[in-house]
Amino acid sequence: MPMYEYKNDTDTEVLELLRPMADADKPVKDPSGKNRKFTRCHSVFAMAGASTTATSATNGGCCPCGKSQSQCGRN
Repeated sequence: MPMYEYKNDTDTEVLELLRPMADADKPVKDPSGKNRKFTRCHSVFAMAGASTTATSATNGGCCPCGKSQSQCGRN
């Protein structure tokens, strides 16, 4: 089962949830009970020990638009 990241737009809290792919975009219940809205992020990861020719994400981010924060015009 894949792990997805969800970011709160209010206080930037990020949740990691194991969910079926079919549930990836379904609403996430606020674990604090504050009725905050969480939006799914596009996760970026790199493997340790990768060769120097491999590309890695240095400025990962969690922007609702799906781009990394360094490429998003919202910041």
